[in-house]
Amino acid sequence: MTDIVTFGETMLRLSPPRGDRLERTGELDVQAGGAESNVAVAAARLGCDAVWLSKLPDSPLGRRVVSELRSHGVRTGIAWDDSGETRMGTYYLEHGGDPRGTNVIYDRSGAAVTTAKPAELPRGAVRNAEVFYTSGITPALSSTLAETTASLLETAQDADTTTAFDLNYRSKLWTPEEAGEKYESLFSHVDVLVGAERDIEACLGRSGDPTDVARELADEYDFETAIVTLSDEGSVAVHDGEVYEQGVYAAETFDAIGTGDAFVGGFLANRLDGGDVPSSLAYGAATASLKRTIDGDLAVVTPEEVAAVVEEDADAISR
Repeated sequence: MTDIVTFGETMLRLSPPRGDRLERTGELDVQAGGAESNVAVAAARLGCDAVWLSKLPDSPLGRRVVSELRSHGVRTGIAWDDSGETRMGTYYLEHGGDPRGTNVIYDRSGAAVTTAKPAELPRGAVRNAEVFYTSGITPALSSTLAETTASLLETAQDADTTTAFDLNYRSKLWTPEEAGEKYESLFSHVDVLVGAERDIEACLGRSGDPTDVARELADEYDFETAIVTLSDEGSVAVHDGEVYEQGVYAAETFDAIGTGDAFVGGFLANRLDGGDVPSSLAYGAATASLKRTIDGDLAVVTPEEVAAVVEEDADAISR
């Protein structure tokens, strides 16, 4: 069996050198980036057999994405589109400090993935996985993808594959009301829910003490595990009625993009390795802290580095 299979869009991330502006730069760094492939890479780097499913244009740009992901140990199941009518989604990232801040510009309309249907994808990989993961970004991209996301979650559930879903709300894709309605329609097929506190409040209308929110979600939707992430304050999880809290590990932030995906990848990797929920939360938090020190979307880390972060913090607490 495969450890983890993910499904979603990956784009090419184009970034000018730090300190330069998009409107005047003469060069762009090119990297792959997307929530589901970010999770797959983190899990693969941490020892899992990981597969990423998607649809890409049969072009040099599509092959560029596959090549990068495979270089990190991720296997791919791609529906190749050779119609010439679709394209590779991209996004432009302009790093900036205060007061300007970092700017992200998406150019993903008409991307090949928006037409992906279940029959085009290797659903056997989903059935034979320990965990199937996708996020709320995917059903936001098109009505076709909304149907495909639901179908793949059902396929996984029918095969007793654990399903994991991160809300990952993006205001540039849909309204909180639209997102909340779609999320709730998928929840009956989800075992492990991850959601940022701000997304849960905006899209699901749940606010208050994060522990209470996690417990309410777990009880109402019968999640095996419900995790509420709290930005700089860590996370809280409810699993089998028990509450677990996890802080963040200090990190000098070089690039915060992909931090949440690194957390999910680290958490799932540790669970797949037999870790319990508290140790997996710590593993996810450590993976996320290391990601913040790395340029690009991907958590290019090792199990030894993650373990060292966790152990160093444990040693500091015991002293």
